[in-house]
Amino acid sequence: MPLVQCQPAGRRGSNKTQLHLLLLFLSVLQTHGYIIIPPDYKYYNLKQAPKITVQPVSHTAFSLDDVNLACEGSGDPAPSFRWVKDGKEFRRELFESGTLTAEVKEELRSYQGSYRCYVANELGTAVSDLAHLITEPIPTLAKEKRQKTRSFEEGESAVLYCNPPKSSVTPKIHWMDIQLRHIPLNERVTTSLDGNLYFANLIVNDSREDYTCNAHYISASVILPKERISISVTPSNSVVKNRRPQLQKPAGSHSSYLVLRGQTLTLECIPEGLPTPEVQWERMDSPLSPARVRMLKYKRWLQIESVSEADDGEYTCTAQNSQGSVKHHYSVTVEAAPYWTRRPEDHLYAPGETVRLDCQAEGIPTPNITWSINGVPIAGTDSDSRRHVSSGTLILTDVQYSDTAVYQCEATNKHGNILVNTRVHVVELPPQILTADGLVYKATEGQTALLQCHTFGSPQPKVDWEIFNSGPALANAKMSQTSDGNLQISDVSEDDSNMYTCSVRHSNRSISAELQVLNRTKIVDPPQDLRVLRGDDAVLQCKYTVDHKLKQPTIQWKKDKHKITSSANDDKYSEYTDGSLKITDVQMEDSGIYSCEISTKLDSVSATGSITVQDKPGSPHSLGLSEKKDRSVTLSWMPGAENNSPVSEYVIERKEEQNPEKGRWEEYRRVPQDIRHLEIHLQPYNTYHFRVRAVNGIGMSEPSPPSDSYSTPAAKPDMNPENVTTVSTDSNSMVITWQELEQRQFNGPGFKYKIYWRQASGSSPHWKESSASNPPFIVNGTGTFIPFEIKVQAVNELGVGPEPDAEIGYSGEDLPLEAPSEVAVTELNKTTVLVRWSPVSMESVRGHLLGYKIHLRKKGPRTHSRRSLPMQEPAADRNRVIVVHGNKVEMVVSDLQFYSNYTLTVAPFNSKGEGPHSKAYHFSTPEGAPGPVSFLTFESPSETEMTLRWGAPNKPNGVLTGYLLQYYEPVPGISSEQLMESINLPLDTEFTLKGLNPQIQYHFMLRALTAAGDGEPIEIEGATLLDGEPPSAINIEAGQTSVNVSWVPGERQRNFAFSFRYLKKREGGEWEESEKVNSSQAFYQLQGLTPGVQYHLKIHPGNNSWEFKTAGPELHELPSSFATQGWFIGLISAMVLLLLVLLILCYIKKSKGGKYSVKENEEDQVNGAHTKKDGEFGEYNDNEKCSTNQQSVCESKSSSNDSLADYGDSVDIQFNEDGSFIGQYSGRRDPNGHATHGSSGATSPINPNMPPPSISFPTSVTGFLGPN
Repeated sequence: MPLVQCQPAGRRGSNKTQLHLLLLFLSVLQTHGYIIIPPDYKYYNLKQAPKITVQPVSHTAFSLDDVNLACEGSGDPAPSFRWVKDGKEFRRELFESGTLTAEVKEELRSYQGSYRCYVANELGTAVSDLAHLITEPIPTLAKEKRQKTRSFEEGESAVLYCNPPKSSVTPKIHWMDIQLRHIPLNERVTTSLDGNLYFANLIVNDSREDYTCNAHYISASVILPKERISISVTPSNSVVKNRRPQLQKPAGSHSSYLVLRGQTLTLECIPEGLPTPEVQWERMDSPLSPARVRMLKYKRWLQIESVSEADDGEYTCTAQNSQGSVKHHYSVTVEAAPYWTRRPEDHLYAPGETVRLDCQAEGIPTPNITWSINGVPIAGTDSDSRRHVSSGTLILTDVQYSDTAVYQCEATNKHGNILVNTRVHVVELPPQILTADGLVYKATEGQTALLQCHTFGSPQPKVDWEIFNSGPALANAKMSQTSDGNLQISDVSEDDSNMYTCSVRHSNRSISAELQVLNRTKIVDPPQDLRVLRGDDAVLQCKYTVDHKLKQPTIQWKKDKHKITSSANDDKYSEYTDGSLKITDVQMEDSGIYSCEISTKLDSVSATGSITVQDKPGSPHSLGLSEKKDRSVTLSWMPGAENNSPVSEYVIERKEEQNPEKGRWEEYRRVPQDIRHLEIHLQPYNTYHFRVRAVNGIGMSEPSPPSDSYSTPAAKPDMNPENVTTVSTDSNSMVITWQELEQRQFNGPGFKYKIYWRQASGSSPHWKESSASNPPFIVNGTGTFIPFEIKVQAVNELGVGPEPDAEIGYSGEDLPLEAPSEVAVTELNKTTVLVRWSPVSMESVRGHLLGYKIHLRKKGPRTHSRRSLPMQEPAADRNRVIVVHGNKVEMVVSDLQFYSNYTLTVAPFNSKGEGPHSKAYHFSTPEGAPGPVSFLTFESPSETEMTLRWGAPNKPNGVLTGYLLQYYEPVPGISSEQLMESINLPLDTEFTLKGLNPQIQYHFMLRALTAAGDGEPIEIEGATLLDGEPPSAINIEAGQTSVNVSWVPGERQRNFAFSFRYLKKREGGEWEESEKVNSSQAFYQLQGLTPGVQYHLKIHPGNNSWEFKTAGPELHELPSSFATQGWFIGLISAMVLLLLVLLILCYIKKSKGGKYSVKENEEDQVNGAHTKKDGEFGEYNDNEKCSTNQQSVCESKSSSNDSLADYGDSVDIQFNEDGSFIGQYSGRRDPNGHATHGSSGATSPINPNMPPPSISFPTSVTGFLGPN
């Protein structure tokens, strides 16, 4: 194992931690002068001075076999071993192992002495610790006489002595009986350090003949039992007398103890007395520490392990019982054998360095320190001016290779000695550059870059730095070289990006390094100071830019300098890759200073912002009522929290208990934020509660807790009801009504209304009066529409309200008696007239004249030809009522219909209703331009033809004379030439255009015509349909027993019927064909295929072909067996048929009483299939003609009819004699064995009249059997 200490060396980059480690290494190197070989320095055959790995240990030997002093060591070259006994060479030199053992021919006592082991090789000699070997025979018992039985009286104390054989090894004492059972120990019976057995007082049960002391010498592996001791305890004839405690051990009142540091101290305190004394320990100069002290042997022993100087002092033991106490004082003196406080260490040194070996030891008394070189005391060697000792420190200056040795430092006092070996190895090592060649260092602008050139050698190498094509690096003011050879570049910029070379002086060793200066990381959109409403989400931006050569940076957000971490289980914080931070559902505690830190491998940058969470203010509190008066009280309150938005005002709310309508909280008043109390005016006879809300820029707070209730005394009413009026409906009565007062305005109990009335003109100046609890109040026998003075006054048990003002009211009205006269109508234009009439007299109105109503009724068109009849109009359009308010006697009536006859009457009306109508006045409106046609559609019979169909106008407004059709090709931005067709037959509703261009999309406009002009046009766009064709490109998706075929239908193509033909590729045979498929379906499914088989697929008509393979394993034909023979199959079929017939007969027999006829139902279904109208299937009927281009449509229709007919003809029903159904349907196929399925006819591209193709996919194998 090499004599080195490993220290990591930096390998790459400009890591600051590595720089600190290098600086620390440099400081250690300068202070101590030794060198540490880095782990990556390559060296070979470095020799090592010897080192002792196993030290000899002092012990006692009872036989030659026990003589064994171990001494092992290591070194390069391998060391030799020699022993020195009592200062003299002992035996010969050893090589492989230094362990010393006894020789058989020598006596044991000749080995007793003090030994040292010396381990040496060419670099020096190491010395072991001093080991003492004691020799003595194995302990034995001298012959003893059997002791007589000792007699004691009950209550006396006693001591049984052990006196084991003397030895340098202290035996372990066990008191036992003859059965080798331990004598029970307790507070009364205990043992001491000398092995004796002490009785504080005896009891009769202590009598026995076999007290035996057994001395166990562990290192000698022997147990010596002493002679048995017999004692007899006789009961006392009198009462046992108690006595005060006395110490059996130690004797006297004071004893002194000397103990060495690190040893175990045991103090004894064994008392006797009756009753058995209790023992307490204390320290005189300080409290006993439970952590340092243990109580053993029922507190008879106080033990301190690993004694230190702090345990030096005075201790006291107190033994106490009911008769008194006794004390013993202990003086403990702690001294110490030598121990190290600073030990020199093994190191390598370069030539010329200064070596300082610090060796400091402590002890009591103070030890003496001496130095040796290779086991020889320095005092006995030649003097050397480069070597001197100062206060235990050995200093070697300008060391050379000859100074390589093992140096011993030994500390000695009266209690012993200690020794330490220190290896000093002066070595020369060739220089090496430990930093890897070609390293790339990266730094961002403005940083300090550190280019490493870690070298090692002995002596330490010197290095020089150069810049590629620029000369020495130190010529640049920004560049400096550290003491360990690294190049430091301050405030780097893009110009510093270059190649650099580090060279070792006076050698050919060098490395190159590249410095890349990157753009510094910047925050371009830092977080702002946000104000956010509580409960909203807040987003803090932290957009940044990073040099593209750096990896994605890490983003760390902090709140108030504490890291924010997002979690999948908590969506409070969400961090995004652009640096932004989203805080969900912000609360008041989310307010604070937020910072984002963008960190890359090279640099970091941070920015701060803040979030101020605002909320509605906290509720005011501590409401109080003061200055309580009959009609007022002062309310005060304390403000709540503003929640980061200043309070602008307070809202005072109140609730009244006596007013059911006001039994909820209502706003009373708003006051500025600087007001904290308010005088509130109150109504009499009420109980009030108050509360306060605060308002800030965010909103209104929750209400404060309600104040105490406050009740006001009753008073007479302060006001009368308002809006006193009449709303009479009967002609001989008057209904007086008013606006009721709120309950809080009653001011007291027993509230009611007092009503007064009298005729406004007449012979009765006196008021009539009555009372009511609420409106209305009815006065009967008043006559029709008579004026009255009326008034209403508020009253309660405490008095009446103020004197009310009188109002004019009227008794009930009746229907008017006269009709307006001289009704006349003047035409203003074709659809507007002016109606005039003469007014009725006011006396005939019998009430307030509210105005006139004009009743207008449309009789229909002026002629009744088919060309002028409109659609049936609703009654609301034929009859109109125009209301004329007030005294007006003329009215303009507009929105009349062209070419129509009208009847008009006028009637007056009042609040009771309408009066008689005037004589009817008849007038007519002239003819006008027609409205638009009701609809416009078209179809394309061929590629060059277009048939347009329309409906007559809903409002012809006269007699139709025909239609005008205009059409053109719309071109954006260009006015196209319009073509026109005049249709002079007004009853026609279709027109066919021929010779159209199939490639053009046309714009059509159609107008209806009357003698009064052209109507509004209706417009559509469309193009002719092209001839259909089967699909040329299909998509195939194969399953196990089916295949899905899909295609894209052609644009503007009429429906085209085709079929799929398919054939198994390997087996050959005939092509199978599907049913007819419509080209507009876009999808078809072939079913009933065989799994795992390759198929050919064709479209008919057409020449395109495809191949596909069904999924699943291919089915192979099994070898022929009897199970596949025809006779076997026929036999099984006959048996199944016979079983079926038997089951049917059993069923018929059980159901004799419940016969029913199925035949009629089945025939009805079949007949229904035959008689179903063709118009119910598809679009065309038999009466429609088919053009040449529609031939496929007609064929499709025919196929559909044939399919239905086949379905009807294919019914094969069997019945039993009683009419029960026992057969089944069987489908009929075409002569080629293929089922058929009709396709739909042609459709219009804008208004398709035919139903869309079915989305069901009938199988081409089973055929299509029609609806079930």
